[in-house]
Amino acid sequence: MAALLWPSLGALLGLVAGSFLATLVIRWPEGKPLSGRSRCDSCGAAVGWADLVPLLGWLALKGRCRACGAAIDARHPLFELTAAAIGLLAMLAVPGPQGLWGALLGWALLALLALDLAHYWLPDRLTLPLLAMGLAGGPGLLTDRLLGAAIGGGGLLLLALLYRWLRGREGLGLGDVKLMAALGAWLSPAYLGPLLLAASVAGLAFAALSRWRGAGEEGAPIRIPFGACLALAGFPMWLIANAAGGV
Repeated sequence: MAALLWPSLGALLGLVAGSFLATLVIRWPEGKPLSGRSRCDSCGAAVGWADLVPLLGWLALKGRCRACGAAIDARHPLFELTAAAIGLLAMLAVPGPQGLWGALLGWALLALLALDLAHYWLPDRLTLPLLAMGLAGGPGLLTDRLLGAAIGGGGLLLLALLYRWLRGREGLGLGDVKLMAALGAWLSPAYLGPLLLAASVAGLAFAALSRWRGAGEEGAPIRIPFGACLALAGFPMWLIANAAGGV
């Protein structure tokens, strides 16, 4: 039973975190406030406390607003389930406070993944605190964390500048650079190569899917949210590094 305590706590905290993250991802890009009473996005009716219970409230309502019957955005249960899985996996990998710290990494990356996919946006108010958290409490020695951030962010910045010089247009944004620096602080320098490889494979898959769906026709370039690819690869890489005892 003791072995299940931390993973169970991680999953429960993940449900709560996922509920907030869904609200953040839906409302923040629209300029809507994140604080105050929760309300239906369709009719504006206040949502009762019982209906706000993560996942259970959505199931009890059968995915529809109690007041107007409009469908509740499916991102709410999706984020809650995904964040719960992140908390569970982080606590299985590293039971205790350090596992909770890793879960915070995963939850932040989940929000960045969704924002970059939908809006090509990696806000500083997420990437910079993630960098600070990695430097302050990431695994390993502070010198390793500083080196990882410098190599990760600096390397991607050089790549972005080289691409702009060769192609005459932006290929990578500064948001991608800041996110890479943050992940470098969370991972030892040895894992930056595999991280970049995994993110590149995800980017190629995204480009292939976009091409299959008709994007990039008549020679138009396909816009790839590389920050989302980094976010997608970042948490699994943290899990692998901890399983290997490398961080």
